[in-house]
Amino acid sequence: MVEISSNWAKVGQWTPVGGDKSRIPGWVNRAISGTDKIEERQEKVRGASPLLQSIFPLPLFKGKGIKGIGLSKSYKLLVIDIDGTLLDRNGAISAEDKKALTRARDSGIQVSLSTGRVVQASSAILNQLSLDGYHIFSDGALVSNPDNSEEVYVEPIRKELVRQIVDFAHRVEVNLDLYSATRFFAERETWATDIRRQFFGLQPIIVNFSQIWPEERIIKGTLVVRSAEEKAKVERFRRYFKGSLHLSLTKTPAYPEVNFINVVALEVSKGRALEALATHLGIALPEVVAIGDGANDVSLLSKAGLAIAMGNATDELKAVADYVTLDVDHSGVAAAIEKFLLSSRTV
Repeated sequence: MVEISSNWAKVGQWTPVGGDKSRIPGWVNRAISGTDKIEERQEKVRGASPLLQSIFPLPLFKGKGIKGIGLSKSYKLLVIDIDGTLLDRNGAISAEDKKALTRARDSGIQVSLSTGRVVQASSAILNQLSLDGYHIFSDGALVSNPDNSEEVYVEPIRKELVRQIVDFAHRVEVNLDLYSATRFFAERETWATDIRRQFFGLQPIIVNFSQIWPEERIIKGTLVVRSAEEKAKVERFRRYFKGSLHLSLTKTPAYPEVNFINVVALEVSKGRALEALATHLGIALPEVVAIGDGANDVSLLSKAGLAIAMGNATDELKAVADYVTLDVDHSGVAAAIEKFLLSSRTV
């Protein structure tokens, strides 16, 4: 039962109380089945009665039909990105977001982070929010419990590919970080390592990359660039490793001019990691709510039962979201939690 109004009953059949199916507009059935276009749905809502407007808020299941848009009160897992979703440009989490997350956990909902960050760079956030259990790290290359280092899923980069990555980075002279499950490696101190230390709380191990790739299990690399010349080098890197590695652009509001390009194994994505996490927890994907802001969150939101994009999200992410909440500077996470997980009304 979905408490969208006293006039609606069985969700599966969308039959009004009393069984009068003639009261269901045809465009509603098309929206449910996903056979019409988002623009058509939005136009119909704008001309609909106030009741229907309340039932079908814009953006009207953008990209995925009616999938997940508040049609169940049985959500069991909330998965949230960090940078640009929880953390604002000052690297802070709002009091409203903290309170909402606490209330969600108190209501019995498991809360997990899903981030491009490595475990070490997420520890302070986990502690601040008092989050335990399993989380998604390194853009989906690792699902683990930081409290006991238990790994549910891991997809490292093959050693031969790590060697090629190192060789290419040396050749074009681009800033490259390498990460194992527990350590951060850099070859020299740069402005990029300063950011890692000051903002992410990461202390680099300075080492010659040619010496570590045969021994270390590298889970993620990151190209850190800000100038046009450096970004052009990233494009060369992307072309060279096309079909061999997965690259994703990540940003943090604290350094809007800097691009962090995560480099992981080709099969890696946050969506695939979510599947592993949900399976481990015994939770079905329709019971998952995911919130994010970046292009690397597309696969995550595409797998979740309810997909929520931040108001500051990329257009690409908004296109696959069921709902667009407020931006990070206006506690969009708290607004989404209140609307879909804590409110007595689920739409």
